[in-house]
Amino acid sequence: MFLKIFNIEDDSFVTDIVLQDYRSSSVFRKYGIDYCCGGKIPLHMACEIRGLDLTTIKNELNDVIRVIPVSSSVNFHDWDTDFLIDYIINVHHAFLVKNFPDIIDTLQRFVNGHKSKYPHLSQLLEFVCRLRDKLLPHLEQEEQIIFPYIKQIAHAYKNNESYAALLIRTLRKPVENIMSQEHEYTKKYLDHTRELTIHYTPPPNACISHKVCFLKLRELDNELAQHLFLENEILFPKALRMEKELLNQ
Repeated sequence: MFLKIFNIEDDSFVTDIVLQDYRSSSVFRKYGIDYCCGGKIPLHMACEIRGLDLTTIKNELNDVIRVIPVSSSVNFHDWDTDFLIDYIINVHHAFLVKNFPDIIDTLQRFVNGHKSKYPHLSQLLEFVCRLRDKLLPHLEQEEQIIFPYIKQIAHAYKNNESYAALLIRTLRKPVENIMSQEHEYTKKYLDHTRELTIHYTPPPNACISHKVCFLKLRELDNELAQHLFLENEILFPKALRMEKELLNQ
């Protein structure tokens, strides 16, 4: 499937830009530009009203809508352990750290303005906040403890170092428990969000803000699916196999 590319022109309507790519909403929110009911004006006019430089805004918009796809032919199983860990940290962990505040802020603003019409969305906001509160500390634990340990094990395994078994017995971390716990609580909260949003399907009369919220949540869902796949199906099983072989030497 080819990516849909569109040009942002000076006279492009703010609402149309967001409808083409919901990620542009973060730029408009950053500069206080209404992209929902009050966004049916050309971009250049919205910038003039706010006293903003049009070129700067267009550059930021083009940055956020840029797509860098990963080919389906990429075989993550063949990646070096250190490289895979660095990829998870710099791509998937970085996504969560950077985007969770924006996702929750976008959802918070929408829920506060539409509580009477969509009362169930308050529960949706609660679930997303709980997911954030569970995941972000977990990322720190992985980066500070689990991943360095796995890198040490991978290095000892690759170089057939004599102290490998001692290293494992001394530093061994509950990788299996982390796998099951991470999968359990992430699946729990994602199941709740999918149920409350009917798999991120906005109602027929939904406004742009409503659609943006659901699209951001769908992106989060897809991101977590790939994140968990790399950890639970590739990285952690590989670490456990190396541990087992080193201990049996």
